[in-house]
Amino acid sequence: MFKTCIKFLLFFLLISCKKTESDSITKIISTTEIFITQKINGYNFTRSVLIQTPPEIDSSKMYPIVFAYHGNGGRNSNWINILKKFTDNGEFIGIYPQGHKNSWNLGSESSTADDVEFTNLIIHELKNYSNIDFEKIYAIGNSNGSGMVNKLAIETNHFKAIAPIVSQLMISMPIKKDTQPISIFQVNGVKDNIIPINGGNGPGTHIFLDALKSAQTWSTFFKCSKSDQKFVGENFDESGINRLYSFSNCDNQKEILYLRIENGAHNVLRSYSNLVNEIWNFFKKN
Repeated sequence: MFKTCIKFLLFFLLISCKKTESDSITKIISTTEIFITQKINGYNFTRSVLIQTPPEIDSSKMYPIVFAYHGNGGRNSNWINILKKFTDNGEFIGIYPQGHKNSWNLGSESSTADDVEFTNLIIHELKNYSNIDFEKIYAIGNSNGSGMVNKLAIETNHFKAIAPIVSQLMISMPIKKDTQPISIFQVNGVKDNIIPINGGNGPGTHIFLDALKSAQTWSTFFKCSKSDQKFVGENFDESGINRLYSFSNCDNQKEILYLRIENGAHNVLRSYSNLVNEIWNFFKKN
């Protein structure tokens, strides 16, 4: 009887060790497409998320990740070429979600999905991978996707910094008292005829703040130093004169930049060739 118990114990320990070894195997993320199941209006929908990594992934490296949210009517694949230079060089891993009905639900879009929940589900899935630096999560959004990253900054604490491109804060989406300070690089085009830089009515039923007022509102909530709120200056590029405003010395050492592109329309992401470089440099230092 005693020998039988010893044999059983040894067998149990052997199985346990094998299971521990199996569980400890690292799961390395690589370029792929994952699918997230989400319930929308009582029905399950499968939603696409593209993941773009360097061609040769370094399994020993912890990569920052950059979420990128497309505009209304757009596709997540639009981001592949825009950010390919950075992912190919191993700067970060790109995470490109697809909007339900090709849009992000901010209140008057075709989509009725809970896109904050969708983002939470993506991050939960990404936790299965060992080569992601979850202390360095950033987000870029264009147009409707820009409004989405503003919403995520207000309602979650996932991101170290965001870059809302051609959209500012909306009247219907105020910053909350418990919103955590975050670094923000807001970009607007003066000639934008879809989301007015001076505020007012935009797509659907959305009413926007004046773009500069939007940046100032963030700075007020994040208690940026008034003495460090300044017009940095002008610079020239292929899109014309650009004006940069800076709000620094904010809570938790955060920073807010507002780039006003004088000759920019709603397509500044395509017309201002250096924009993504400037955004990534901003992310890296925040």
